Amino acid sequence: MPTVYLCSEQIRVLTESMFKRLRKWVVTRFFGHSQQRARLVSKDGRCNIEFGNVEAQSRFIFFVDIWTTVLDLKWRYKMTIFITAFLGSWFFFGLLWYAVAYIHKDLPEFHPSANHTPCVENINGLTSAFLFSLETQVTIGYGFRCVTEQCATAIFLLIFQSILGVVVNSFMCGAILAKISRPKKRAKTITFSKNAVISKRGGKLCLLIRVANLRKSLLIGSHIYGKLLKTTVTPEGETIILDQININFVVDAGNENLFFISPLTIYHVIDHNSPFFHMAAETLIQQDFELVVFLDGTVESTSATCQVRTSYVPEEVLWGYRFAPIVSKTKEGKYRVDFHNFSKTVEVETPHCAMCLYNEKDARARMKRGYDNPNFILSEVNETDDTKM
Repeated sequence: MPTVYLCSEQIRVLTESMFKRLRKWVVTRFFGHSQQRARLVSKDGRCNIEFGNVEAQSRFIFFVDIWTTVLDLKWRYKMTIFITAFLGSWFFFGLLWYAVAYIHKDLPEFHPSANHTPCVENINGLTSAFLFSLETQVTIGYGFRCVTEQCATAIFLLIFQSILGVVVNSFMCGAILAKISRPKKRAKTITFSKNAVISKRGGKLCLLIRVANLRKSLLIGSHIYGKLLKTTVTPEGETIILDQININFVVDAGNENLFFISPLTIYHVIDHNSPFFHMAAETLIQQDFELVVFLDGTVESTSATCQVRTSYVPEEVLWGYRFAPIVSKTKEGKYRVDFHNFSKTVEVETPHCAMCLYNEKDARARMKRGYDNPNFILSEVNETDDTKM
């Protein structure tokens, strides 16, 4: 078998690679679950925030804006209100119809005469009154029970229940339809990569995130931006929790009006104005921040505006990696997107800090240019000719 010899440089590269993998495994294995960081925004976009000590007057405002309150409710609470509203209105008007029959002495226990004309035909008790209320409100109209001309009270109650039934039906059915068609459901088909990566792109150190649209319908006027949330202390000594710093994300064609038909890789250039400029590969895991990424756009089919968001904590930012290719072209001339590699990363050679990259560039630029040393003094020496002829 041929003998393979490794030079010292190859051994060093292999050792560093093994050390990085070991450090990543140790952090994930022993610290990934035991020291979970608090997140303001979960990976699926839900906000983890709680409001306490809200005044009762402020809580009453939620009932004033009842439409938004009902839309924001979870499905189990919404269906409970839906069923309770219908059953409650049917039973309430059933009691009123029973009261009308009782006052007019239409019930069998009053032994009405043969020529007695009841307010409502065939109401014999509370059960039949409830059935007539149900038939009236949902406009079934079986024809067995009906209102006569004998009582003005019954006619007024019939009109009132019909109007109120239309209002209840419109509100509850509209709330369910609006809940189903909310833009939040469209946002579920926009997905972000599990991790963010930091590597060189175009000669610059960048933070990259991959985002994909799982539907073929586009998001019109899409706009991508980010917020870095961290705790800061002002020069006056004030501690600000969840201080927000703007993070500009761009793609090669700009960060607005994206042609979002295939997965895009958005990136943030780590320059002197970036909050990541003073971070390094060794200290990134020790940082305390949360990067929240937003994607705003208009749904093409409904013209409704939706927002997709996710977040990344330091453990989810991989330094020295790039995303694996995901788009290919088949022999038939079609473009194919392989989502198996959507969040897959590949390790690449990357400077361990942004300052090192820029210092390296400055050093290379200085090597190409000549500089005068101001401390260098040229002293002239008189040469004497010691050769005698």
